[in-house]
Amino acid sequence: MSLMAVDGLPCQELVELVTDYLEGALAPDVVQRFERHLLDCPFCDEYLAQIRRTIALTGRLRVDDLDPVARDSLLHAFRRWRDTERDEV
Repeated sequence: MSLMAVDGLPCQELVELVTDYLEGALAPDVVQRFERHLLDCPFCDEYLAQIRRTIALTGRLRVDDLDPVARDSLLHAFRRWRDTERDEV
């Protein structure tokens, strides 16, 4: 991933906003900054394209579709990963 910042939006922040962007949950000014970054950063543009392809290939997964044990295991893994990421900062 690039370390560039476009319009004050670093690549890392864009990555953190991708889900909200795809769900239409970002404020209009943030959408503008997000899309300007994509225009100038081929790495983030490709990352967004990969996420879109992943969604298209996997379809939609609802909470009710998950086995409760699998759900708890995934949540535990994500929380552990998030905590590890925070400790490294």
